[in-house]
Amino acid sequence: MFFHSLPNELWWLIMLSANFIGILTVYRFFGRVGLFIWIPLAAVLANIQVVKLVELAGITATLGNIVYATSFLATDILSENYGKKSARSAVVIGFFSLITATVLMNIALGFTPSPEDEAHQHLAYIFGLMPRITFASLTAYGLAQLHDIWAYDFWRRRFPSSKYIWIRNNVSTMVSQLLDTLVFNVLAFAGLFSLQVFIEITITTYLLKWLVAALDTPLVYISRRWYEKGQVQELEHRLGHE
Repeated sequence: MFFHSLPNELWWLIMLSANFIGILTVYRFFGRVGLFIWIPLAAVLANIQVVKLVELAGITATLGNIVYATSFLATDILSENYGKKSARSAVVIGFFSLITATVLMNIALGFTPSPEDEAHQHLAYIFGLMPRITFASLTAYGLAQLHDIWAYDFWRRRFPSSKYIWIRNNVSTMVSQLLDTLVFNVLAFAGLFSLQVFIEITITTYLLKWLVAALDTPLVYISRRWYEKGQVQELEHRLGHE
């Protein structure tokens, strides 16, 4: 098939575009609530995608980097337009969603599959890894996100003008992503891969997250412009008028 013949690098760009379009769409039409929905969705999907290894430009990398990085974009938009309290609330929602998904899927794996079932072994492979990955993700996610919210507010107070969004977005996220990558990879992958593959994954994961953080900067500017012009359709406001 045509789609199967596409190189991984092109798929990476498609994944990036789909995530950026998705996060702008949910923010424009659902406002802050849309970002509260996006963050747990991104956290759960990233923990599923991360078990797949791919080759990008000749080096080994895990999937999930893009969708996970957009959770930092979402908290940056929340910090920029609504303040750090809203961003922290979103992080708590992400925590709860990861824990809930892990518990429910492992309960589902406890059921004895029917002799005609063909899905259990595949679900067991993916979600059987989730307790370790979830523990690693929660630890890394919590430390990195709380640092990101603090750092974004720190740099915003020093560079309050909207023209300096690029400074607070990039500096806060890139340091947070480094913290996240180191903590997550050690807890999730130590002992599973050879040292060479582990180092490759760590370097490529951070570089890919760093690239996403740099590329998503215009989205924070766009969200700020929409917010200032009253073009964001806040869901709670619409529900309040019904």
